Amino acid sequence: MQKIVNIVALASGLVSIAVVGSGLFIYVNRDKLVDNVKSEIMGAVTGSLGGVVDSKMPKMTGPAMAPMAPMMPSR
Repeated sequence: MQKIVNIVALASGLVSIAVVGSGLFIYVNRDKLVDNVKSEIMGAVTGSLGGVVDSKMPKMTGPAMAPMAPMMPSR
């Protein structure tokens, strides 16, 4: 009976170490993982759109801000 308890305890310890290790790995590499997922999604989206985006995008846009209206003189 003691051997079974020891095996279960050892298995539990190994699982705990694996969970903590994988969590630490993900925490350390989270920026790289997020960037990889973003690039894969952007590649899939732009690949499925084909040339539609390029043909519909304007070559030039208006100014960033509308010109300011002249100020009224204060009395």
